[in-house]
Amino acid sequence: MEGEEASTRLVETPPNDEDAQELQKKGENEAKGAASTEELAVRRDTGDSSAPREHLRADQDRTRLDHRDSGADALPKPSAAWRDKQRSTNLSALDSFPLKHSNTLTNRQRGNEVSALPATLDTLSIHQLAAQGELSQLKEHLWKGENLVNKPDERGFTPLIWAAAFGEIETVRHLLEWGADPHTLAKERESALSLASMGGYTDIVIMLLERNVDINIYDWNGGTPLLYAVRGNHVKCVEALLARGADLTTEADSGYTPMDLAVALGHKKVQQVIENHILKLFQRKALE
Repeated sequence: MEGEEASTRLVETPPNDEDAQELQKKGENEAKGAASTEELAVRRDTGDSSAPREHLRADQDRTRLDHRDSGADALPKPSAAWRDKQRSTNLSALDSFPLKHSNTLTNRQRGNEVSALPATLDTLSIHQLAAQGELSQLKEHLWKGENLVNKPDERGFTPLIWAAAFGEIETVRHLLEWGADPHTLAKERESALSLASMGGYTDIVIMLLERNVDINIYDWNGGTPLLYAVRGNHVKCVEALLARGADLTTEADSGYTPMDLAVALGHKKVQQVIENHILKLFQRKALE
């Protein structure tokens, strides 16, 4: 009985003032420690580096020790209320931050002025239109005056020569239908056939040959359509010229024949085409 009464009195007896103060201080210290630990975890999660590194390492070490004693495997996570508060603060900071403008300046911002406007179709000559294959605008120019179809420029190039040089096959076809002269030579004896062969435009070469142009026409340095086709390694064009009677013995001013040029440049396929053509010529001669 006495033991039970003593136990009851021990439970019911309120602590004295000194004991109460000591318990209160202990509770406050524990609360502060928990708050520091929670704030530290939030700083780690949000990447906050406002606290000194030494302070962070000390807090982290102490937290790890506390958790080893309690058997925990990870740092305590911040509460949901703390996360919401932190997120709200970050969004407010973003809203108040000024927008970042591009640092790329335009010509107008730099104070530069356009010195020349790009050429439009209205400002192009008939020769430029032919070289670019602008058929509709080319027709408008041809309707404005006579003899424009064979009008030479400062180099003696006609619209047909320009179209052939740039491989504009439809423009070449239409110019021939409108009366363009395929035999015209420029100031340095450039021809539509030679320039088409230089570019390897086989369809245009054939189209011009059907108009009975000189297949062996030479320019200022002795270049022929066949020599230009060989130099450009245009196999199909070489075949077309040889099939229509191009002369294999013609030499340029440099002394090269088409075969010499093919060997010097290492154009194996062109060499084979020329060899096959020579073989056919011998066979044909033997039959005669």
